[in-house]
Amino acid sequence: MKASDAWPLGLQVIPGHHRPIQPSKGPLWIIVLLCLVCVFLISGYVYPLHGSSACLLFSSRGCKVLADWLPPVTRRDYTDAEIASQVVIWEILNSPSRQPETPKIAFMFLTLGPLPFQKLWELFFQGHEGKFSVYVHASQEKTVYESQYFVDRDIRSDKVEWGQASMIDAERRLLANALEDPDNQHFVLLSEKCVPLHNFDYVYNYLIYTNISFIDSFVDPGPHGNARYSDHMLPEIRLEDFRKGSQWFTMKRKHALVVMADNLYYSKFRDYCRPGFEGQNCYSDEHYLPTFFHLIDPAGMSNWSLTNVDWSEHKWHPKSYTTKDVTFELLQNLTSIDETVHETSEEKRVVDIKPCLWNGVKRPCYLFARKFLPETLDVLMQLFTNYTNT
Repeated sequence: MKASDAWPLGLQVIPGHHRPIQPSKGPLWIIVLLCLVCVFLISGYVYPLHGSSACLLFSSRGCKVLADWLPPVTRRDYTDAEIASQVVIWEILNSPSRQPETPKIAFMFLTLGPLPFQKLWELFFQGHEGKFSVYVHASQEKTVYESQYFVDRDIRSDKVEWGQASMIDAERRLLANALEDPDNQHFVLLSEKCVPLHNFDYVYNYLIYTNISFIDSFVDPGPHGNARYSDHMLPEIRLEDFRKGSQWFTMKRKHALVVMADNLYYSKFRDYCRPGFEGQNCYSDEHYLPTFFHLIDPAGMSNWSLTNVDWSEHKWHPKSYTTKDVTFELLQNLTSIDETVHETSEEKRVVDIKPCLWNGVKRPCYLFARKFLPETLDVLMQLFTNYTNT
């Protein structure tokens, strides 16, 4: 039988037989299935998957693949608050900046209490007066200072609770005080457990002679990332724009001004990203700035933090270094790392490794490191000159 005879269009009589062949019903289920798929895809285009709940129909990657495959969705109208915010942000980012004769770096210490590494920082600052300023936000107890560089450098402080918006409030308070000095051109957020990994000249040149801010920002589709997102952040913040990163930033003056000018995006994280909200433990200090800068100036940030933190133990808090941990080899290794690593919190963790590029050139990633316990001060003082000059 010819191939053309295999799928008759109507009744036929085969020679030698008088019983007609009924039309085949085999393809019917295929036609029905194709119709359903078409309806599903058209619905997905007309009613796009903007909310995190809609993506529960798929895996996190499956939802992204579908969104990439479908035709682009018509751009939504911005809210009045967004328009006002964007006008102010655009004006700040595009206004010519004043360049002082000697630009300074503002070192901003966000602490729970005493500063155990004052002597180490004094060794770091010594001889470079006029190129830096110091600000301290002590949220619990008043610190007695042993170093001249910290005396009378306290700002008005308020209580800070881990994981709460009060952490962002303290960061903004530090920025506001540091911005009062027009010579401050780069702003560094540090904790009481941070130590310098390089000498002052290296840090100064690294920060002053670049045009980006070093803000950590990456996509984590897992339970400690996108699962913390809330639809209450719509329409200004969509799931696909939600980012995660370390809170320990360094930023240029124009970006510090933008943070102070923002209320719209800040309020979304203050209200809808906090421990226990809708059954999720969202920490605004890990998501606000990474998401904010991804939205307003993604090309103006590095996507990694200049402060090294060891999360290899996969606990709620990073590794703390004790005296026995601190060796010349450890510090030398930290100063020579030239690739940044981001790891997702999914069951099958995805590791993303990228080179650290400073003005387009591969350079060491980190200028600072934490968490060092107070007991490590003496050994750090002994090793400082050696490991910062390598």
